[in-house]
Amino acid sequence: MTQTTYGGPSAGGSDQRRPRPRTGPLAGIKVADFCWMGVGAVATRLLADFGAEVIKIENRKRLDTPRRLPIYKGEVRSYGDEDPNPDPDKGGLFNNYSRNKLGITVDMADPRGRELVLDLIAHCGVVTENFAPGVMERWNLTYPQLCEIREDVIFARMSGYGHSGPHAHYRSYGPVVQAVSGLSFNSGLPGREPSGWGLSYMDNQAAYYNSAGLLLAIFHRMLTGQGTEIDVSAVEAGVGLLGADLLDTLVNDRPSRRADFPRGNRLEHPECAPHGVYPARGDDQWVAIAVFTDEEWKSLCAAMENPAWADDTRFASAAGRVAHHDELDAHVSAWTAERDKHQTMHELQSAGVIAAAVQNSRDLSEIDAQIAARGTFFELDHPVIGPALFEGFPARLSTSSPDNWRSAPLLGEDNAYVFGELLGRDADTLAELAAEGVI
Repeated sequence: MTQTTYGGPSAGGSDQRRPRPRTGPLAGIKVADFCWMGVGAVATRLLADFGAEVIKIENRKRLDTPRRLPIYKGEVRSYGDEDPNPDPDKGGLFNNYSRNKLGITVDMADPRGRELVLDLIAHCGVVTENFAPGVMERWNLTYPQLCEIREDVIFARMSGYGHSGPHAHYRSYGPVVQAVSGLSFNSGLPGREPSGWGLSYMDNQAAYYNSAGLLLAIFHRMLTGQGTEIDVSAVEAGVGLLGADLLDTLVNDRPSRRADFPRGNRLEHPECAPHGVYPARGDDQWVAIAVFTDEEWKSLCAAMENPAWADDTRFASAAGRVAHHDELDAHVSAWTAERDKHQTMHELQSAGVIAAAVQNSRDLSEIDAQIAARGTFFELDHPVIGPALFEGFPARLSTSSPDNWRSAPLLGEDNAYVFGELLGRDADTLAELAAEGVI
């Protein structure tokens, strides 16, 4: 595990948490970041991880939802619920979204606060937001208006439906996006109601399209000097994940919900068996197995010590195994249920069979040797919640690495640096603005 530790109990004012020159391929890029939920905040986090100076804009009078979800005795609770010392800096979700970012507070309703934000936009040249429809319009911060502040501005808008079309004004969040895009309807087991996901899966998936759009716009500006407006629709990102089923419906006129579809953990294109998730020893333990060829089938049988049922003529060919998938799954399940999921994974992989333990969060963070060897999780210290693990960027670059310089900002932690050192306000002015609740 790669560990980077900064600060301590009083780190809010320590030199170790002071902004410093960034390193990485995006060093020199500056972002005025209005994003608050995952669809935008994860996108700008990727930029911050690789050296961009991302300045998170907040309002003390209306805390972002991620700040209101603290970690309390190992659980996530609503802000202040049963917490004897409610603190917006405990927000576990906020701390995950906002590592490597700077944080300022400003009241846009006050003309002096608006002036500060306009100066910040001119200084940064990249503006991001994922508010509900209409917020930036009410603030008169549309793309044409931003271009008056800075001609080469990049403006990235990240929403559920996009900012054009008849549903552009609809509000959304991850599970709603998953439903509208068709993903929820195609999920689950045959003959059962659509299951969907409680997790805001598309918040994070759409975020990567947002970050790609930002990188393209930054590259375009480097080549041409021109700014860009980016308008990402999370619903459209979800539609792009439907794959073969969308084609099957459009070309073959087959409905998405039918007796044999969705197929749960079974594979339809190409058909193969056994293919699925099977019980393992222990409570709620599972192992995934996929067999595509006759050679892999023979290897699986050998690993199972060639049980008598494997000689059944129904299982002699791939077509036969698919036709009798239920009976085959029952036999495989009886074998896997008596074994540790990791043992099964390692033995089948050694035999040339695709297999993997179905891992929970504890497996990933404490057991998985591959995750540990790759340094997927790294640690940052935080002056309020203490040391915490974060998931890293899932790729390794030979010429650079993420610049994980600091955990998420405390509320308004970087006001003096941003408004003073970057925008030139003197200490007396900042003290007055703070006393009057403008920052």
